Amino acid sequence: MSDTSAPEIIVYTHPDCGFSAAVKFDYDNRGVKYREIDISLQPEAIPELERLAGGERITPVIVEGDKVTVGFNGIG
Repeated sequence: MSDTSAPEIIVYTHPDCGFSAAVKFDYDNRGVKYREIDISLQPEAIPELERLAGGERITPVIVEGDKVTVGFNGIG
């Protein structure tokens, strides 16, 4: 039985970021569904990324409902 009320997970990434690759690898291996926003392909998302990351241009940024995590497993 799946939880349809679970918030969508959005992951802001950049192809040159090893931590972005690590979070995608981890989520893919665990079957975690997420929507990726690659800022190299969607530069219009950079202002939102910077807002979420406290003014920094850093990836990954993971958004799950109201929870925002900068980095992956405390790194990034």
